[in-house]
Amino acid sequence: MQAQIVDTKGKETGKLDLQDKIFGEKPQRTFLHEYVTIYLANQRTGQHKVKTRTEVSGGGRKPWKQKHTGRARAGSIRSGLWRHGGIIHSPKNGKVRRELPRQKARLALSQALTARYNAGGLVFVENLTVEEAKTKNVAAILKALGCDKRTILVVDAPDAKLTQAARNIPDVCIMLAGDLNAYAVLRSRKLVMTRSAVEKLGARWN
Repeated sequence: MQAQIVDTKGKETGKLDLQDKIFGEKPQRTFLHEYVTIYLANQRTGQHKVKTRTEVSGGGRKPWKQKHTGRARAGSIRSGLWRHGGIIHSPKNGKVRRELPRQKARLALSQALTARYNAGGLVFVENLTVEEAKTKNVAAILKALGCDKRTILVVDAPDAKLTQAARNIPDVCIMLAGDLNAYAVLRSRKLVMTRSAVEKLGARWN
């Protein structure tokens, strides 16, 4: 499986060999939905908390006597059945992490990359280096490559100049090949991957 590889000006420079186990996995909507659900659940901070009947202020005495009032029995005005009362079966504070096997996460990434490749959203370049850390340099590269919204630049190693030049462009982020995940791929419209990033990505499957 081969793909076209270009330079930063959008001119073809050759072909790039792609591994079928990374870019040729058939996407499954149900499986990807499961991965995204678990991924987003694990991003939550777990600070959700409401008060139970023991934590709501007031309600220290019995509202009325137990019998002979014609009304239902009540022990506290802060019961969960009352207005301004505590919450029954309330969520507790604390993050609950849902584990996902590494092989399933890797398979989800393969399916996401395949889906993005089939949709024409993958662009392979020789490199993404810039001489000066200026926003106009990265903007010119993105324009030449036909990338406008929700673009991820995938590189193999951190580049301070590239990061500084791209940080002011909306909907553009830089990710390392080792940090790439299926959710980021599915959320983006374009992925610009360098040759070395593709090679490093392939090392994750070996």
